[in-house]
Amino acid sequence: MTRKISRTLLATVAACLLAFSSVGHARAIDETPSALAMAGDAVFVRPALLATTIVGSAVYLVSLPFSLLGGNAGEAGETLVVGPAKATFVRCLGCTKSGRKPETVEQSGN
Repeated sequence: MTRKISRTLLATVAACLLAFSSVGHARAIDETPSALAMAGDAVFVRPALLATTIVGSAVYLVSLPFSLLGGNAGEAGETLVVGPAKATFVRCLGCTKSGRKPETVEQSGN
């Protein structure tokens, strides 16, 4: 009896996880942040990302001999230093994706 209930529960949880994961991927990313999102990004998120970049750089330097021996120094640098640095300095204010915001091209009316 207990085995049947656990199988049913496991199947229900698996079905829910599969159903809800598609909802998360279906939403479009909003790249026109509001003033509140920009202010929150400038006051809270950027200082935290700067601290993450600094701590990641220190961890990278400490782990560099081991990552060189392991052959993954480039991957470690990308994850610990470059990723947080891009999110800190290159991402547009209030945007969710790292990188520069693409320029909008306006058509001139002829």
